[in-house]
Amino acid sequence: MKGNYLRVVYSSIKQKKLRSWLTLIGILIGIAAVISLMTLGDGLKTAVTSQFDFLNPDILAVRAEGISAGPPGTGVTRPLQKHYVDDIGKIKGTDTVMGRIIEEVQLRFNGHSDFTYLGSKPSYLDEDDFLKLVESKLDKGSLINPSDNSKIIIGSSFTKSDIFGMPVKLRDQIIINDKKFKVKGILEKKGSFIIDRTMTINEEVMRDMFDIPDRYDGIVVKIEKGADIGLVKERIEDYLRDERDVKEGDEDFSVESPEEAIKSLESALFGVQIFVYLIAAISILVGGIGISNTMYTSILERTKEIGIMKSIGAKNSQILYLFLFESGLLGLTGGFLGMIIGIGSAMGLASVANNMMGEGTIKLTISFTLIFLTLLFSFLIGIISGIIPAIRASKLKPIDALRHTKW
Repeated sequence: MKGNYLRVVYSSIKQKKLRSWLTLIGILIGIAAVISLMTLGDGLKTAVTSQFDFLNPDILAVRAEGISAGPPGTGVTRPLQKHYVDDIGKIKGTDTVMGRIIEEVQLRFNGHSDFTYLGSKPSYLDEDDFLKLVESKLDKGSLINPSDNSKIIIGSSFTKSDIFGMPVKLRDQIIINDKKFKVKGILEKKGSFIIDRTMTINEEVMRDMFDIPDRYDGIVVKIEKGADIGLVKERIEDYLRDERDVKEGDEDFSVESPEEAIKSLESALFGVQIFVYLIAAISILVGGIGISNTMYTSILERTKEIGIMKSIGAKNSQILYLFLFESGLLGLTGGFLGMIIGIGSAMGLASVANNMMGEGTIKLTISFTLIFLTLLFSFLIGIISGIIPAIRASKLKPIDALRHTKW
C-alpha cells in the first residue's frame, strides 16, 4: 500500500513540476536559513568562547566602560588610572595586580604591513608573575627586562608566513610606528587571537611612544589562594565606586571573572540567534501556507480522480493518508534541499571568514542531531499544512466527485 501511495504521489508531483518547485521554495529557504545560521552561530560561539578558555578562574579583569572602537576598556572617556593598581594591590584577598595599556598599531616586516594590538608589560613584574597573569608560556627566547627599550615579545601567529610572507624569528627586526624592535621572545601557541596575535613591549617605552601619562586600558587581578573571589570582587567594586565617585547601579567600570565574561557574551549571541530564528520561522510559515495552497489546488484538479478511487473501494482514511503523504513529502523534500543548501552556505561563509580574519575565527561543526530534527520538522510542517485539504478530500462523496471536476 505504501508503494502505491508513493507512485501516486510521485506521479502527481511530476505532473505539476513548476508548482511543486514554487511550493518547495518557502520551506527550502526557511530550512536553509535555519541550518546555515544555526551552524554558523554555534561555530562562532564556540570560536569566541574558546578565546577565553586560557584564562585562570582566579583572575578578575577590571576595565572602564563606555563607547569604544577598539578592545573593551580602550578609548573610553574615563579610563582607569595608574594609581588604581597600587590601591587594588592593597585590598584584602588580592595577590598580584597588573595594569596594561593596549594600542592598535601598524607593523612592518619583510616589505609587508599588518595591524595588530600592542600590549604593555610593567617593569615591576618578574617573568613568572607576568606569564601567569597572561596565562602563557615562552616557546622561544626570553622575556623582556626593564632595560630592553627596543625589544619585543611576539605571539605565535607571527611565526607563520601568511602574515608577512615569511615567518618572524628570534632577533628579527619589526618596525612599529617607525620605531625598530628586535624580537627577544616568542610565546607558545594558545589557539587564541588574544594571545597569539598580540605583541608586548615595556610599559614605559609604550607610554613614551603614545604619550600616555597615567592611563591603563585594563587591570588584571590575581586572587590569593583560598580567598573568596566574589568577596574580593565586591571590595574592588566598592573601592572603584568611591574613587570614581559613582553610585551602585551607575558604574562606569566592570569587574568580571572569565566565567562572567563568557556568560555575558553567550547571552548577546543568543539574542542574535533568536532574531535569526524568528526570520527563518516566518519563511517556514510562508512555505507551509504554500504547501496548503498547493494541496487545495491539487484536490480541485483531482476531484474526479478521487471519485474514481472511492467508487472502486478506496476508503476515506486511504484518501486522507494519500494527501497527507503528498504534503509531508513536499515538506520533507524542501527540508532536504534546504539542508544541503544550508550546510553548503555555512561552509562557504565560514571559509571566507577564516581566510579574511584568520584560521579559527569560526570553528564549524555539523550537528547531525540538528539535521535530523530539521528534516523531521519540515516533514511535520508539510503534514500539518496538508491536514485540512486532506480531510476535505477524504470527505468528498463519490457521486459528487465524479459529476464535478471542480467545486
